[in-house]
Amino acid sequence: MQLGNLLVLANLITPEQLDEALDRQVRQGGRLGEHLVAAGALTPEALAAFLAKFPVEPKTIEATGLDETDLTELLIKQIHAFRLRSASEFGDAIKLPGFIVTDLVRLAVERKLLYAKGVRADNSAVMTYDLTEEGKRFANYALEKSQYNGPAPVTLKQFNLQVNQQKITNEIVTFDLVRQRIGDLNIEEELLEQSGPALNSGRAILLYGPPGNGKTTFALRLADVFKDIVYIPYAVTVEGQTIRVFDPSVHIAIKPNSASDTRAPSILRGEEVDARWVACKRPFVVAGGELTLEMLDLRYDPTSKLYEAPLHMKALGGCFVIDDFGRQLVSPANLLNRWIVPLESRLDYLKLHTGKSFSIPFDELVIFSTNLDPEDLMDPAFLRRLPYKIEIGSPSVALFKKILAKECLSHGIPVDEAMLDAIVHRIKVEKGLDLAAFQPRFVLDQVVGSCNFAEEPVSLNPKYLNYAINNLRIKRAEPA
Repeated sequence: MQLGNLLVLANLITPEQLDEALDRQVRQGGRLGEHLVAAGALTPEALAAFLAKFPVEPKTIEATGLDETDLTELLIKQIHAFRLRSASEFGDAIKLPGFIVTDLVRLAVERKLLYAKGVRADNSAVMTYDLTEEGKRFANYALEKSQYNGPAPVTLKQFNLQVNQQKITNEIVTFDLVRQRIGDLNIEEELLEQSGPALNSGRAILLYGPPGNGKTTFALRLADVFKDIVYIPYAVTVEGQTIRVFDPSVHIAIKPNSASDTRAPSILRGEEVDARWVACKRPFVVAGGELTLEMLDLRYDPTSKLYEAPLHMKALGGCFVIDDFGRQLVSPANLLNRWIVPLESRLDYLKLHTGKSFSIPFDELVIFSTNLDPEDLMDPAFLRRLPYKIEIGSPSVALFKKILAKECLSHGIPVDEAMLDAIVHRIKVEKGLDLAAFQPRFVLDQVVGSCNFAEEPVSLNPKYLNYAINNLRIKRAEPA
């Protein structure tokens, strides 16, 4: 993706400002960044800060941080696995610039692993290549060492540097921004006031309170506050071992503006983004009752000889929510012991199957969400390491009625204040339940379902309303 588009996606400039700067660049030459600054589209400081964050395309094989033999093995595996034939196809697969791919092809030809077949019939400017018999043997040998055949990995040093450059605390959160991102979620204002300092600190947050009041939903909206672009590598190499990091189920890649991509290259300072990294939104990972300690360690596959990054490594630069904390397969004490050092030191240590340990930054917003009593789950030492504790309790009567009225209107049911009061009375007094944020939708969905079943217009039919409210709690026999 061109850097001009990244500036648009980062909300630093508008598409119109980019188009205007590109037109000036075509007419006058020079660098795009200079035209953007001259037009007042962004400040020199904002441009410099943006440029400092993106991983620069390597100019030589040495600049990749990888050994040319390892890159040759990877290239030959890809040619063998995907039946690649041209240098442009090689570059698309290995995600390295053309001049480096050209050097690798030359090395492979010199080693008699590749040979030039000739130009393509449909394009005389494109040379095609194929594996020699020695190249096929070499590919099989490389596959026995590791079955990884994706984009070239980055080094651990490069990975750690990039994570530190895109810290979540780089973004400043304000009350208005939180309010905007929370959108139509009906919550108490006090929660917004508490969440802002917690988000700005980048420290762990504990959300606690009775079930059904939107702790998980609130955590999802908090994650949406962060809008920076971060760069996630396809893979990282450590001590000759490959760890896959980019995960489409976790990482949301930023899609370029196709219209802008048809324009001339958006050169800001004569450098392009290293294609081994994917421009993404800040990641958001949720782990619930299925979480185990093994999911927080490297997972090694002895067949493919590959590692899969643990969940919190994939969440670096973003948010990691441990939902339903206390209900995991692993005990709370063991899980907390695993986290106590990373939360304090902002570093985590992982171990390869060879026994080699290495450290990575622990820069992510960890949110523990539970409907159990926190003091029953963790000792004072760990509670101290959770500096922000936000209770999401039962909504006030006024807020509950607001949520209920909103649900009624969404189903086309006229809002009657007396009926709202009656529903609150039925739940609180007659059923003896605390109000909860989930109840309005729960009740209205069941009422609508009953109306549809009876082929009646949707309304707050008292009989159907009674059925729905009774379903909020198991019916118990009256005491003798």
